[in-house]
Amino acid sequence: MSEETQDLQAAPEGELEPKLPQYANPRGESLGVRDNPFGVHGTGDTSGYGQLHREVTMPGQSPKPYGGWFDDCVDYLEEDLREAGVDPLTAIDRVVVSHGELTIHVAREHLVTVAKALRDDQDLRFELCMGVSGVHYPHDTGRELHAVYHFISVTHNHNLRIETAAPESDPKIPSIVDIYPGNNWHERETFDMMGIIFTGHPALTRSLLPDDWVGHPQRKDYPLGGIPVQFKGGTVPPADTRRSYS
Repeated sequence: MSEETQDLQAAPEGELEPKLPQYANPRGESLGVRDNPFGVHGTGDTSGYGQLHREVTMPGQSPKPYGGWFDDCVDYLEEDLREAGVDPLTAIDRVVVSHGELTIHVAREHLVTVAKALRDDQDLRFELCMGVSGVHYPHDTGRELHAVYHFISVTHNHNLRIETAAPESDPKIPSIVDIYPGNNWHERETFDMMGIIFTGHPALTRSLLPDDWVGHPQRKDYPLGGIPVQFKGGTVPPADTRRSYS
C-alpha cells in the first residue's frame, strides 16, 4: 500500500477529502443520446413510448480512497509498472469503482505489462483470466472497439476487470495468450465477432464463421440481415425492417 493511500485511509471520519488521481484519460466515454428505451433508430419505437431522451455516458475516474482491497490492488499495480519502467499515469487511463466492482482501464500498448504484473505479483496473484469479450461503441471516437478482461485471484478471492480500447482504423490489441494460455479461444472468438486483431496470437483465425466471411457480425454497424426462406408465399425480412411506422 502506498503512503498516499495510507494517509487517506487513516484520516479521521469527516476530515477525509477524496482525491482524484490524474491518470491519462479520466473522463468516461460519451455513448451518444438514447431517444427510446431500446436504442432503436430509424424503425420506430415498438414500446409505444417515445419520450425518453438522455445522454449515455460511461463512468469516469473514481476518487481515492476506493475502499476495501481496491486501493491495495491499484497501488501494487502502480509499483509493478514503475519497476517495469512504465509510468502508471500513462499506462492507466482511469480507475473506476462502480456497482461494487473495480475496473482498471489501461492503454493497449501496456496491456501485456499489466497482465504479467497481475499474474506474477504475490500481492495481486490473479491466477485466472476468464477470457476477453469485445464491445463496439460507435460514438467513442478513436476508441470504438473495447476489449474487456475478467481476472480472478484464487489466492485472495478477488475479482478484477481490465478494459482497453482501440480505434476502428487500427483495431490491434496485444495478445496475452503467452501469459494466460486459456485466452486462446476467447481472443479468436472476439476477433471473429468484433474484428479486434490480437497481435502476437499464435493462430488468430475465425472460430465461428467461415474463413471467407466478410465483416464482423457483433459490431453495431453490421446489418442484421434476413433469412431468405419462403413459407406459403411469405419471406422473412431483415430483423430491423420487420416493424416500421409511418
